[in-house]
Amino acid sequence: MALPHRAPQKSLASCGIAEATHDVELPEVDLFTPVDLRSLRLRHRIAMSPMCQYSADDGFANDWHLVHLGSRAVGDVALILVEATAVEAIGRISPHDLGLWRDEHIEPLARIARFVKQQGAVPGIQLAHAGRKGSCRPPWEGGAHLMPHEGGWEVVAPSAIPFNAGEPAPLELDADGIERIVVAFEEATRRALRAGFEVIEIHSAHGYLLHEFLSPLTNRRTDEYGGDLDNRMRLVVHVAARIRKLVPDHLPLFVRISATDWADGGWNLDQSIVLARTLKDVGVDLIDVSSGGAVPRVRIPIESGYQVPFARRIRAGAEIMTGAVGLISAAQQADEIITSGDADIVLLGRELLREPYWTIKAEHTLEEEAVWPTQYGYAVKRRAK
Repeated sequence: MALPHRAPQKSLASCGIAEATHDVELPEVDLFTPVDLRSLRLRHRIAMSPMCQYSADDGFANDWHLVHLGSRAVGDVALILVEATAVEAIGRISPHDLGLWRDEHIEPLARIARFVKQQGAVPGIQLAHAGRKGSCRPPWEGGAHLMPHEGGWEVVAPSAIPFNAGEPAPLELDADGIERIVVAFEEATRRALRAGFEVIEIHSAHGYLLHEFLSPLTNRRTDEYGGDLDNRMRLVVHVAARIRKLVPDHLPLFVRISATDWADGGWNLDQSIVLARTLKDVGVDLIDVSSGGAVPRVRIPIESGYQVPFARRIRAGAEIMTGAVGLISAAQQADEIITSGDADIVLLGRELLREPYWTIKAEHTLEEEAVWPTQYGYAVKRRAK
């Protein structure tokens, strides 16, 4: 296949970040080259990023989630990642988030995993704890903090610092509380595996609990979980190591991180590279590279592909597989991310909300054979004749 014209990629220098000083050896792959994650094979490199739907009742998945996720599997996305799924009830962002803190949550999610797999896609799930950014209204209701008498709850964090001024201070976790959360991640992992998910992703980005422990802006602790970099990394590394022991050796483990807080004195790219190396050592297979979310009112230079350079630097600096995210919309752009060695997979978010069949259209654009489901392909091909 002739590769399309390669549009110039944003440089790290344009983001105010120093470029890596060594080149990455580029394998001869493109967007539609299969990729192996341990013994799991994705049929190509397009994944669906986890996106909250705020449509669950008491943590339970329902028909909306089945159709939302299943339609992207029908549209030939290779990996479907279920939205941030809370490991405990107070770990939800809103009262309408998905959850896996009860065994009863397993079967509604298993129905989704089964359907996704029937379509030839890999079912994955992101496990999360919202920390101090929990107990909020859904975004279409303004996203304001909910007090307990409004159906909310007391939130927890590494330090008693609210996300927004005027909100109640979160409860600072003690050693018992931290261990409770680690165990909650373990139990949610066991349930996810019973539900049939083949990729587990740990959410340590966007200002939620594990990211809160990483960032000096949100972690003011003086114990073994605060202060220097090793201490601030301790919880997410510990969670990853404990989950890796539960996930079968043939299945991969992902971690989503924010590569930078985009704020002075906050978490940054250099620290992210150190974290990625450490996570690799405990058995993490891929870093899903996003950014921001730790603190409000920061200036982020949002534009097409603005986070892709972070994935490239972490991939080179930590010698680990990465996923690229962030306003990726065009087939040629996604292909260039892979062919240029920026990342190993591309995770699409809002673009897949706009177009469930984005992958099939990309196959056509890049002169690949479009993979229509049997029920649609017969009619499509017949009409084309």
